[in-house]
Amino acid sequence: MIILNRKYSKNPMFLVLYLFFLILILGACSQKEKVNLKVPVKNVKPKTPVISAVGQKWKLPISIPEGEFSKLVGWLSETKVLYITNLEQTSSLYRYDLLTGKSELIYKSENPIIKVVISPSKKSILIHASQSASEGLVTIIDIKGTEILKKSFPSYELAFEWNPYNEAQVLVTKFAEDWSFQVLLIDLKKTNTSELDFPQPFVKWIDGNEIAFINWAEDSPSLFGPLHVKNLKNGIEKTLFPSVIDFSVLRDVLMTISVNEQDQSLAIYSFFDKQKRKLFTFSMPQLTRYSDWLVPFYDYNEQNRQFITFRPLSSGEMDSYSEGFQLRTYNLKNGNSSLIMDGLENEPMTLSPKGEALLYGNRFEKIIDLGAKKIYQLVKE
Repeated sequence: MIILNRKYSKNPMFLVLYLFFLILILGACSQKEKVNLKVPVKNVKPKTPVISAVGQKWKLPISIPEGEFSKLVGWLSETKVLYITNLEQTSSLYRYDLLTGKSELIYKSENPIIKVVISPSKKSILIHASQSASEGLVTIIDIKGTEILKKSFPSYELAFEWNPYNEAQVLVTKFAEDWSFQVLLIDLKKTNTSELDFPQPFVKWIDGNEIAFINWAEDSPSLFGPLHVKNLKNGIEKTLFPSVIDFSVLRDVLMTISVNEQDQSLAIYSFFDKQKRKLFTFSMPQLTRYSDWLVPFYDYNEQNRQFITFRPLSSGEMDSYSEGFQLRTYNLKNGNSSLIMDGLENEPMTLSPKGEALLYGNRFEKIIDLGAKKIYQLVKE
């Protein structure tokens, strides 16, 4: 900035010359700026926006061949999904091609289908149908619809866990009406079912022969519990972590959720490799419910080593929370986090095999193109 000396500020001729000189300087600067803008920066290619073409190729909404849409089950491949329809007391299982818009009948059940679980390799499908209020029918088929196993279980409810390291084995937890339970192991190769001794009903495979569970105290209910692992061959049981509120086995990664000891309004997500070495950790606001903490829905893509979850904007009580959730990804390779979308509801999700899209909603009735950050309806409302 140029400041006039008081000695010359009252001289008219000097003022004219000064203003003329100032105009020349400003004009030169302006021309220099214009020239600089036109000169390209060396060795730097202009950035072009990344536009995902995934969602643009999808044929949506799904045209239901027969009956009424019940729910979408999950992914069979990056472009094929599985869905259930109901017609009176029967249910049908269809494979839908997102690129061609065609539905193909895989299996028809004479009983209403309650639940369908796709095996980790996508080569087998477990179908839980209701024969009555006190009996469930489990049928396992291959991808073409050929039956591999069919077995009835007297039960009020059933829960399932495929063994991702040996898909010939499936854990079945059978609940009675009073919520007493039995944990059973179906072996498809040996074609037999055996009972296992576990103190907790919700168990997960941690490797081919070991099963993990949170050993909640029965006599004194707690929000925390030790994470135990039990070897099926020798029966040895040990504690992996002394205090967690939830966990998941993500194929090659073990995830635990605990509470920050200094600030219980924060949940700590920790990821470990097979040797229990910590790979990555992050924290996020925690919402409380009547008797426990809310664990927002999440999924993991093994190929990209990306964890995706809903994240609340603040801590507090779930009943009064109204700020919506962010959909965020966390990269276990470099620790980076990316915001996909915000203002969403915390509803079930499942990633496509390559991690390019996400089935979303209580019936997986929506699909999110993660590259374009757009939500599409799979079926007409």
